[in-house]
Amino acid sequence: MAFRFTIGRKIGTGFGALLFLTLIAFIATIIIVTKSKSQTDSVVGQVTPSVSSLKEFNYLLQKSQTLITKWYLFQSTNDDISKTELRVLINKEYPQLKNKVNELAKDWPEEEKLKYKSIVKFSDELFYLYQEEIMSPLNSWESYQDPAIKFTVTGPFEDSQEKIKMLYTQLNELISQKQTAAEETTTQMFQSFNFLDRLVKLLGIGLFVGGILIAVFTTRSITKPIQQLKKMLLSMGLGILPKERISYRTDEIGEMGTALNSLVESMESTTEFAKQTGTGNFEAYYRPLSKDDSLGHALLKMRDSLSENERVLEQKVIERTEEVVRQKEEIEVKTKELEILFKQVTDSIHYAKRIQEAILPPNSFVKQVLPQSFVLYKPKDIVSGDFYWVDKKEDWSCFAAVDCTGHGVPGAFMSIVGYNLLKDILKNTHQVNPALIMDSMNDGVANTLHTNNKGSDHSKTKDGMDMSFCAINYKTLEMQYAGAFNPLYIIRNGELIQYKADKFPVGMYVGEKQNFTNHTIQLQKDDLVYIFSDGYADQFGGPKGRKFMAGNFRQLLLEVSNQPIEKQKTILNQTIEEWRGNLEQVDDMLVIGVKI
Repeated sequence: MAFRFTIGRKIGTGFGALLFLTLIAFIATIIIVTKSKSQTDSVVGQVTPSVSSLKEFNYLLQKSQTLITKWYLFQSTNDDISKTELRVLINKEYPQLKNKVNELAKDWPEEEKLKYKSIVKFSDELFYLYQEEIMSPLNSWESYQDPAIKFTVTGPFEDSQEKIKMLYTQLNELISQKQTAAEETTTQMFQSFNFLDRLVKLLGIGLFVGGILIAVFTTRSITKPIQQLKKMLLSMGLGILPKERISYRTDEIGEMGTALNSLVESMESTTEFAKQTGTGNFEAYYRPLSKDDSLGHALLKMRDSLSENERVLEQKVIERTEEVVRQKEEIEVKTKELEILFKQVTDSIHYAKRIQEAILPPNSFVKQVLPQSFVLYKPKDIVSGDFYWVDKKEDWSCFAAVDCTGHGVPGAFMSIVGYNLLKDILKNTHQVNPALIMDSMNDGVANTLHTNNKGSDHSKTKDGMDMSFCAINYKTLEMQYAGAFNPLYIIRNGELIQYKADKFPVGMYVGEKQNFTNHTIQLQKDDLVYIFSDGYADQFGGPKGRKFMAGNFRQLLLEVSNQPIEKQKTILNQTIEEWRGNLEQVDDMLVIGVKI
């Protein structure tokens, strides 16, 4: 039986060609959309976070520059908040940020990786320079006053400023390069969309021309009954576009003409929709030919996906840009406010420190009254609640170690009250008896602070002083001592003798007033006399973070008692600093040592 190219086969061939073109359009659309999605994911998931992290790196360098400048310019203790913040930045924030950027940099081009490695190398060198040549030498209040140390760190500080300028330049170049990469990726994405637009137009033309050729060929080939022609034309109404319109008729051919006209209008709508979507107009109206129109539904789905992706991407870029700008502005404002407030408060407290230091006896006067002696004086804050007092009255050399309630500014106020009372009592009376002097101070503190006024709220306060008061007659080697909580230690022939203090403070008592006990002691040549506040023994530190304790303090005094008097001060200071380590100083420290 010879092969016959029947109408059914002709129609099948025509539809096969249309389906083939439709399949090409669908596959091309999926490929381009997938490629565009991949490019979008690259911008959102890798390039944008990289730029954000590099900007964060830039801000971290700016912050470190501010903090190291404060460290270098402003004299402060080792536990100052800005110094602690710089240590946290170097030891925690910088490694975390570096690890974060390292993860992102795995997908960078080799050139950008090399630039980033250079930036990290210089950053590591910069922070090493901070720690070893600036932070380590300027590690205490006294180090700022040492001209040699100040001169030593000046060079590294100036070098660090040059290094950070170079880092800013390299980092800004890398940020600019990453932003350029993001723009190039975006450009490629839009080029893909333009290609998709041209492809859809070409395929639309191909479908249009193919539909016409198939329609003409099929129409001319119809010899079958009208019912068969009717079925064919109705099927064409679901997807094939003829060249001309069919006039209205009341018979079956008229029905098929109506279906064909509807088909033409639908195909024109599809073409226009594809053009609008390709140019970025995602609001264009389109209605599929039927619920089975796979191309129409695919176009609608493609439009919705492209619209959503573009909206989400634009929104993320806007939100992240606004957030970065807002945070930067807030940080800059807060930083300026804090810098101004910090300077005002610090200047005021430093002025108070100068006032407090002015009332303390100078070292030359201490040596004049107590020839072989030392004073270890370590305030917790800029100003102190501990103070020492030295004076000469007739043949008696008087000295005292006083620990006022609190530390810092409140303790400093109390120290001025105590100093003025001691000065007034010694000047206006003939007393050298420590117990009687402390009794007079007791009344003076109560009167000054109105603690004896039962109707006043001050009666509920606990303002007072712990102290040790000694008076030595160098001619007779007689010493008198009285104490409020703070005892007296005497080391004689390698043994420590303790004289206990009364268990109530100066300036505060409950119930009946008590008088202090006076101790008269006959000293011997080479005796060592020590009075002190409780700050030294109460300092936390060591491997387990515990207090130094009074027992260890007594043992330490025994160990250093055979050293020269100034060497003892050095050893005591070095020992407590090593014990404290990185922990905060918990209280003011005062130790006075006198060798007979």
